Amino acid sequence: MSTGNKTESKDFILLGIDPEFKHITAMVSIILLIYMASFIGNTLLIFLIWLYSHLHTPMYFLLSQLSLMDITLTSSIVPKMAANLFSGWRSISFLACGTQIFFSLTVAIAECILITLMCFDRYVAICEPLRYPIIINPRVCLQMIAMSWAGGALTSLGHTAFTLHFNICSPREIPHFFCEVMAVLRIVCEDISVYEKAVVITSILVLLLPLSLILASYVVIFLAVLRINSPEGRNKALATCSSHLCVVGLYFGPGMCIYMRPGSAHTPKLNQIVFFCLDLSSLHS
Repeated sequence: MSTGNKTESKDFILLGIDPEFKHITAMVSIILLIYMASFIGNTLLIFLIWLYSHLHTPMYFLLSQLSLMDITLTSSIVPKMAANLFSGWRSISFLACGTQIFFSLTVAIAECILITLMCFDRYVAICEPLRYPIIINPRVCLQMIAMSWAGGALTSLGHTAFTLHFNICSPREIPHFFCEVMAVLRIVCEDISVYEKAVVITSILVLLLPLSLILASYVVIFLAVLRINSPEGRNKALATCSSHLCVVGLYFGPGMCIYMRPGSAHTPKLNQIVFFCLDLSSLHS
């Protein structure tokens, strides 16, 4: 067969974790155990919220959607990563890579939007308790969910298509354990400085702006909590807010570290560490 009939493979090679890192098998085994526990726990939570009518409240409905997003995010990354590391087969097709980028980015952005909207839910519950059933009704909850998924999907679709349209350098080796935008950009054979700036701008809209709204909302919430006369009511409100703030830090911190640095595509080792932290926080939540 003549060489002119040969077509260049569009498959990618996932280089995975730094080969100098020891005990990779033990670490991945632990991640798999946590993943299974998280998958079962989130699935049970969704099932219980659906089964028991007294849990059919806006807060639990939003929590069930957050659990569904956690399942989707970790399931798009962890099984493939574990299979590659255990089998030694690190090839991933162009379509599978694009699918992984799309779903992981969609869910990550959707979670940021949903967490921001959940802050609004807590604000109304604490600052406007008598109007809560009117403001946060089932229709509004469905609109929150639709806004989160639609915002994540549309933003992800644009970045996925734009990232994969670049010319990729051979041997198409991605310095990461899964297909991720910044890792793919590192092996592009074109000047991507303009697109990197576009990623930072998008990150400001998706991460920094919602985070600013969350912090501003909590300033108002804490001022309202200080006016509560009952110590029990004040402690209950603070406990609810503190758990939500922990989730905010776990999700927004790694995302800002990865996507809000113009040169982050050139620091694959740091990005891998941050993504491990983000995955573990998703598994834990």
